[in-house]
Amino acid sequence: MTALKQKQDLDAEAPRGISPVTPSGVEAPRVVTADMVPHGAPELPGDYPFTRGIFPDGFRGRAWTMRQYSGFGTAEESNARYQFLLREGQTGLSVALDLPTQCGYDPSDPMARSEIGKVGVSLSNLSEMEILFDGIDLAKISTSFTINGTAALIYAMYVACAERRGIDPALLTGTIQNDILKEYVARGTWIFPVRPSMRLTADSILYANRTTPRFNPISIAGAHMRDAGCNAVEEMAYTLANGLAYVDELLRRGGNAEKFAKRLSFFFYVHMDLFEEVAKFRAGRRIWAEIMKTRYGVTDPKAQMFRFGVVCGGSSLVAPQPQNNIVRVAIETVAAVLSGAQSIFTCAYDEAFQIPTETSAEIALRTQQIVALESGVARSVDALGGSHYVEWLTDEMEKRIRERMDEVEAYGGAVKAIEDGWLQMRVAQRAHERKRQIDSGAFPVVGLNVFRKEDEDRGAVEVFRIDPKASRRVVEKYEAVMDRRDNAAVSRALDRLGAAAADDGENIMPYLVECCHAYATVGEMVARLKACWGEFQEPIRL
Repeated sequence: MTALKQKQDLDAEAPRGISPVTPSGVEAPRVVTADMVPHGAPELPGDYPFTRGIFPDGFRGRAWTMRQYSGFGTAEESNARYQFLLREGQTGLSVALDLPTQCGYDPSDPMARSEIGKVGVSLSNLSEMEILFDGIDLAKISTSFTINGTAALIYAMYVACAERRGIDPALLTGTIQNDILKEYVARGTWIFPVRPSMRLTADSILYANRTTPRFNPISIAGAHMRDAGCNAVEEMAYTLANGLAYVDELLRRGGNAEKFAKRLSFFFYVHMDLFEEVAKFRAGRRIWAEIMKTRYGVTDPKAQMFRFGVVCGGSSLVAPQPQNNIVRVAIETVAAVLSGAQSIFTCAYDEAFQIPTETSAEIALRTQQIVALESGVARSVDALGGSHYVEWLTDEMEKRIRERMDEVEAYGGAVKAIEDGWLQMRVAQRAHERKRQIDSGAFPVVGLNVFRKEDEDRGAVEVFRIDPKASRRVVEKYEAVMDRRDNAAVSRALDRLGAAAADDGENIMPYLVECCHAYATVGEMVARLKACWGEFQEPIRL
């Protein structure tokens, strides 16, 4: 191709105008005037229904928690990455776990062998947890675990790890994702049928309220549904619908909403349409507070608050021209800060095609630090509040989110919609539409469907390589634990776990903690629960 021809092609892709329609299908007016925002200025930050944020002083007293999602290979390698990020100014940890751990298979299982340490660290038993946090004070660091099907087991392991170090579990801070409903919809690391899975989640929340009161035992996550195809409206709507299902289950199991609702947290993606993303979170805070007050009669403002963390990146990142992703993540970080997120982790620019290298992970962390310390966007609380456009868009997002929530409610609620495969079908339909938009160019992505480069290569991008011997070392450590543990104590603990699973009136968490102390493995605990509850059979719906 000649240089002239290449220039002509790029000129043809240059924007002649900007679409007035947001990715969620909201047609933005050319200009918004005061009369289009009938309710006028919203309440002050910190006031119900918290449209402008849950804290009166925003980030002026304390910045958001900066944590980078990381974990790979062995516990030793992941520990080294955590130590590096902490030295570079990260203020919280975010643990990625490998698929065998997420799905309940031990490293020795034939189902696990090819996936050990590939997308996260392997944590099959307490010994690996102890290595992972070697040299890290659990009482002083906030740790987030992205795990769901085996979340209660990993949480029990974390509690056992603290106890064996002589740390009072009441001092633990952090979050465990523990949102099994979205796994059935979008991610796939489910194990048990929906109803016992809901019990497992509820039991861990109620146990955490008593034992680790500063720890968030669930992060109700829209992020993965967004990655699976949802737009911003659907991401918020389906997440809140799932949140209501958890509240109902907690009440069924005897929980007090005034108490447990204070520790419910949420987790979302931030994508590229800055104003739509800000409006999404402002609307979400308003809807959740109103529902907690009117539907459940919650009166404590702290139990009405919608607290959330975000990840910047995900499916908004693309592999072609990967350095462009640094710009995308920076814009999304600004959106997250202007939204008042409580914690942020920024994807590395190479995450569209590999586990981040140390260099790319550092750039992602530096992006947050630059936004926090240099940009000034965190100086004033809800800095976009009062903008006619942002207030109008917040109202519009609220209306559309409530419409989608009403659809789920009319179907019979989130649990039924998931058991029948209805919600999964809706997300799949949206994913198909999004792919069509990208393929047609209706949804422009620079470097992917516009301004592409022929003979694309990744230039100077550093390639991350997993040590091919890492999985062998994980298996050897697992076998060593099997040899040295007290197998009689393991059997007794597993028997008590099985009996508790069969009794719906029992909280299962103390039995899981006992199993972890005995060095029972994730695979063994899951097998005992499967024997009682069975496995989820995915519905097929066309």
